[in-house]
Amino acid sequence: MRATIRPALTYGALAALAALLLAWLDWRHVSRDWSTEFYVVVVALLFAALGLWLGHRLAPRAAAAPFARNERALATLGISPREVEVLDELALGKANKVIARDLGISPNTVKTHLARLFEKLGAANRTEAIARARELHLLP
Repeated sequence: MRATIRPALTYGALAALAALLLAWLDWRHVSRDWSTEFYVVVVALLFAALGLWLGHRLAPRAAAAPFARNERALATLGISPREVEVLDELALGKANKVIARDLGISPNTVKTHLARLFEKLGAANRTEAIARARELHLLP
């Protein structure tokens, strides 16, 4: 086994050296023939990339308009101000007990408000209610 490893490593090293020599000769040939054009293209690409990056970073962005709740949809659906408060808390991902504590109402009242909201929004669960409220611009 040792007898086959040494020649294999020797031939592998010689092949790698030959490949390296050919690559170096090719690079010398290319760099001599295309040196000016190559450097001009590289510099142009670098400046183009820098310009795109700076333009993206420094360009002013339009400020988002402040959220305006769709009062018409609230009136049409008959959603009360207290249900809107519960919906806002629901959109923050709060549990019923946390919503109850934050609004100073009982958890059963929260459940009642949620059941009415689900009915009015045509939703089967919390996720659907939030999605439907966002479609109607009731939530930001």
